[in-house]
Amino acid sequence: MCGIAGIIHLDGPGDVGHEMTKMLQSMKHRGPDSSGYALYGEPQDSLVMRFKLADPNETGDFDFTERLDRNRREVESRLSKIGATVDRVDGESAYAYRAEFRYEGELKPLADYVEDIPGCEVLSLGHSLEIVKDLGDAETVAGQYKLDAFRGTHAIGHVRMATESDVDIAGAHPYWAYPFSDVAVVHNGQLTNYHQWRRRLERSGHRFQSECDSEIIAVYLAERMADGMSLETSMKQSLDDLDGVFTYLVVTETSLGMAKDEMAAKPLVLYQADNMVALASEEGAIRAVLPQEIDSYDPYEREVLVWSR
Repeated sequence: MCGIAGIIHLDGPGDVGHEMTKMLQSMKHRGPDSSGYALYGEPQDSLVMRFKLADPNETGDFDFTERLDRNRREVESRLSKIGATVDRVDGESAYAYRAEFRYEGELKPLADYVEDIPGCEVLSLGHSLEIVKDLGDAETVAGQYKLDAFRGTHAIGHVRMATESDVDIAGAHPYWAYPFSDVAVVHNGQLTNYHQWRRRLERSGHRFQSECDSEIIAVYLAERMADGMSLETSMKQSLDDLDGVFTYLVVTETSLGMAKDEMAAKPLVLYQADNMVALASEEGAIRAVLPQEIDSYDPYEREVLVWSR
């Protein structure tokens, strides 16, 4: 039942935080449990890491504040020990943080080292990608993290109805393609060969942060791009390798892509203009940010589409 949305400005930055909030809020009925954003600002030399040190459900623990303060200091210490120069670490909520730092090494050892801190989960890591997700509807999450002020080039988002797992941030989308920089995925549907692909990717050395099949898609695509495939070719290959009924959106530092399986049972509506592309599970989500008439996307043909800045 969940809802997905994506938007890309082809001619420069836009108010993607505000736009994605309006799109997701219009689909609140599809998933009131959590809302998530993958937002792309202008690329910068430093890295941005979004991470959390606890779940909202833990805020009542008696040692909550002391534990988070201790673990936040440990994050900064470990970043410095591994060779990063930390510029700033800001608290975004009672349990979520945003760090900016300079680092020339590989991302996997850094992310693994930080995630070994009890309760720590790296939500995103890259030069332009920032993943924000939390419990509640889009307006609640956007207000908590001040996302209406976020300007960037493209974004994807997700509203979730927790049908097979707990209502928590760990089960919320989007998912970063750990440990690949600036790749994220949202998805509506289900992979029936999830466990098979998880075992394959784990044997290749990948580590997963959740039990969600959307994370498999993200890592699958990023691994193929790291091996030299284009985003579009990787997505086309995914339609042969990944079984199930699904529609997914993927974002990289410069591109937004969509793919539908051959059953095409999960809806997606597309609006395309010279300066912008917007996609969503429902037409109302696109109408929330655009006044124009919208053509429904062909629901019967398996296909991959990619737009790049």
